[in-house]
Amino acid sequence: MKTINRVARTATKACAATSPLFWQPVINIITGAFLAISLLVTHSSVKAAGYHLILNGKSFHKEQPKKGSFNEENWGLGLQYDFEIYRKHWQPYLTASGFRDSYKRNSFYAGGGMMRRFSLARIQKDLNFGAGLVAFVMIRKDHHNRRPFLGALPAFTLGSDNVAVNLSYVPKVEPKLVPLWFIQLKISFKSFQ
Repeated sequence: MKTINRVARTATKACAATSPLFWQPVINIITGAFLAISLLVTHSSVKAAGYHLILNGKSFHKEQPKKGSFNEENWGLGLQYDFEIYRKHWQPYLTASGFRDSYKRNSFYAGGGMMRRFSLARIQKDLNFGAGLVAFVMIRKDHHNRRPFLGALPAFTLGSDNVAVNLSYVPKVEPKLVPLWFIQLKISFKSFQ
């Protein structure tokens, strides 16, 4: 009887992965991201100068797994829209991206945040440093089998309005999670004109 129950559970899980309901959260996130970007593009206060291409590329895990190693080459693409500076120092932004995660599986997120921007013009003209928070909705295979979850992380940026390096820190918030630094390159669409 135990064997029959085990086979039935395995068959149910296999059917669930091929069921349209299994993919519904992914479809909802993608549809929501396209609607948000569409509204953003049509909004009158949005300026083309605020759009950036995001190149995901590298992570640095602070620990190694018990078996094997983590993927630290997290290639992927995304978009970021930086709104106009608010009250001289605050940079609100929206972002969406996809990348290969630590287990070489595709992960996707969409969200936004706020950075406190500091000018480093004494070191280099147009150089800025930002520190703040990014909040997001993410989909990962290793987290509840691709069910969307919410998150918020400390985020930093260093560079100019045209090219910058984004850096996020993922702390150990659950026993299975390994703390890591995640790095992106942000390139303004103005740079391609």
